[in-house]
Amino acid sequence: MKKHIVLAAAVITMLAGGIMKGGETAYAAGNGPNYQGHETVNTSILHTYEEMTNFLKKQEAKQPSMELEVFGETVKGRDMHLVKYMSDPDNPTILYIAQQHGDEALTTEGSLDFIKQLGTGKTRGLLDDVNLLFIPMYNADGAMGDVNFELEDYAASGDRHLTRMNADGVDLNRDHEARSQPETQAFHDNVLSTYDINYMIDLHHQGSQWEKDGKYVSGAILYPHPDHTEDETLYESKQLGGIVYEAIEPKGWGHLGKYAGGGTAYDQGIGVYGIANTYGISTLLFEMRGTADNANDDEVLGQKSNGYLTKQTVETLSATSRAVADGTIEGQDISFGEDLPVQTEREE
Repeated sequence: MKKHIVLAAAVITMLAGGIMKGGETAYAAGNGPNYQGHETVNTSILHTYEEMTNFLKKQEAKQPSMELEVFGETVKGRDMHLVKYMSDPDNPTILYIAQQHGDEALTTEGSLDFIKQLGTGKTRGLLDDVNLLFIPMYNADGAMGDVNFELEDYAASGDRHLTRMNADGVDLNRDHEARSQPETQAFHDNVLSTYDINYMIDLHHQGSQWEKDGKYVSGAILYPHPDHTEDETLYESKQLGGIVYEAIEPKGWGHLGKYAGGGTAYDQGIGVYGIANTYGISTLLFEMRGTADNANDDEVLGQKSNGYLTKQTVETLSATSRAVADGTIEGQDISFGEDLPVQTEREE
C-alpha cells in the first residue's frame, strides 16, 4: 500500500479523535492549519501521474465494471484518462473532473479512493442505476510541474512542484470557449460531445483564507450563471449542491459557503458556466479549501488537513452518485441555498 494512502487514513482517524500524534491539536474546518511559510507541505505523498496511471490500470484489471479510456493528450504528450462505469446507456450519467488546475491535488486523491471503493462491497448495487465517468487528473503536466515556465518560490517540498496552469501557461478552466489547448479540445471533442452526460461536478481547490461565520470554510459551491443557463439545468445544478451540502455540512470538519463572485461576471470559458450553457449539463463547481502548492502562501494549506479534504471529495462523489442512482435527487430541496452565506476572505 502506498505510503500516502496510509498517511491519509491515519490523518482521518486522528481527525475523528481530535488529536494528532504527539498531542498536537488536529485542525479541521474553522481552525487551520495554514501554511504561512512554516507548515509542512510535501508533494511526495501525492500520486504522481505515473503512479495514478498504474493505479487505474490495476483497478481496471480487478473491476469488471470499469473501463479505462485514453481520450486525448496533454501538451507534453501525457495520456488523458477517462474512467468509465457505463452499465446501461439508459441510466443517468455523472461526470466528475479533478485537477483542471495542477496544484489542486486532493480532489484527485479522493477520486482515486472512490474509484477503488467502486470495486468493493461498499458500493454494492450502485452501478446498476447510474453511469459514472471520472477524469481524475485533467491537467497532468501542471500536476507534475512539467511546464514551459519557471516555478520559483513555490511552497512545497518533495520531488516536484505542482502548478495551476498547463505546460504552456494557460488556465484550462478558462479555455472552454476558445479551446486553444489540446487538453480542452480533447475534452470537448471526445468526452462532452461523445457521452450523454446529465450531471457534472467540477472539483477544485481555492485559497486557504476564505471563511463563513468567522470560521474557515472546508469548501464552497457555485452554480452555473443564472442569466446564461436554462431553468431546468440551473435547478438540477442546485439540487446537486443540496446533496453535497447535506452530506458535508453536518460533518465535524464540514463547513460550506457560497463561492465568492458567483452569479456576477460571466465568462463562457469557465467550465461551470460554459459547459452548462453549451451542453445543458447540470453542473456544480465545488472548491475545497487550500491548494497543495503555490508561490503565494495564502493559497497553500498544511498537509495536516489532507485527511478531511480527501474525505470531503469521497463523500461528495458517494452522496451525489447515490442520489442520482436511487432518484432521490429529483426531490432534493434547494432552499438551503437562499440563506447560504457567501464566503468572505479573512483579513489577517
